[in-house]
Amino acid sequence: MTMPAVRWGIIGCGDVTEVKSGPAFHRVDGSALVAVMRRDGDKARDYAQRHGVAKWYDDAAALIADKDVDAVYVATPPSTHHSYALMAIAAGKPVYVEKPMARDHAECRAILDAGRDAGVPVFVAYYRRCLPRFRKVRELLFERRVIGMPRIVNVVLYEPHHPRYQNPSELPWRVQPELAGGGLFMDLGCHTLDILDWLFGPIASASGHASNQLGAYPAEDCVAMSYVFGNGMLGTGLWNFAAQRHEDRVEVIGDGGRIVFATFGDGPIEVENSEGVHEYAVANPAHIQQPLIETIVAELRGQKGACPSMAESAARTGWVMDQVLRDYRRQTAQALG
Repeated sequence: MTMPAVRWGIIGCGDVTEVKSGPAFHRVDGSALVAVMRRDGDKARDYAQRHGVAKWYDDAAALIADKDVDAVYVATPPSTHHSYALMAIAAGKPVYVEKPMARDHAECRAILDAGRDAGVPVFVAYYRRCLPRFRKVRELLFERRVIGMPRIVNVVLYEPHHPRYQNPSELPWRVQPELAGGGLFMDLGCHTLDILDWLFGPIASASGHASNQLGAYPAEDCVAMSYVFGNGMLGTGLWNFAAQRHEDRVEVIGDGGRIVFATFGDGPIEVENSEGVHEYAVANPAHIQQPLIETIVAELRGQKGACPSMAESAARTGWVMDQVLRDYRRQTAQALG
């Protein structure tokens, strides 16, 4: 599948598309945003007018059927990723799905298999794989070998309980498991797990515990996990969304030092080894998904292997999260009867 240019349609033109992704479709060479869809037609029309998009829809099937739309970006909550991705694949149109790829590995697998069977590319918005700061981390680890051989990785993400999650009648979709597949671990933890997959290879085994300590919403708010990469490297992870303060840290310990960086934000990368402590500051681009979208457009225009975030790797991250949340999901289902 090779395209001279890629004309995009967005399903779900919400907040993530305002700055992070939407404008990039216009800015990438050989790419254009030609249509948007939202169930609220007034909001779809408003988005189209503000962003200079020619067409707007309030029906996803109509956007997918539009002959001027070559590829589809699904930017809805995870509960509809599966259905919209399958619709686009059935129409023979490449699909770019927001992260997490779906609510669980079974839905991820269905999308992956459908795309593979139809010969239709499926990309997933794990855009950190293309950000300059994570490319720098990879360079430091594997080209410059600043910490020697990586042996273990420790992940921590702590966040205070945010006021937006305090009204049970107006909970955002991110903490409603029927819409998100879980809670903030699904929404945020998936980014870290995916970047670890990109750096160190697939996680071969994972287990964990999850709990709901605040009772503010149905989803888990505290997660602890351990995991083993295919190369034998070990890892741990802690996520707490009812903490006193924010902390975001990925620490990789090697036999010659350590490297520390954050999944979110663009603070300095810190390296500590026998030569001392060094910091590397690498800023994020204005439209943070643009570097990944550039690779997607390049692949659709004939540069095979250009995009590093495909359905195969995204489904692996879905599988890892399933292992961690399996018991919590089962207990929650039993409690609901």
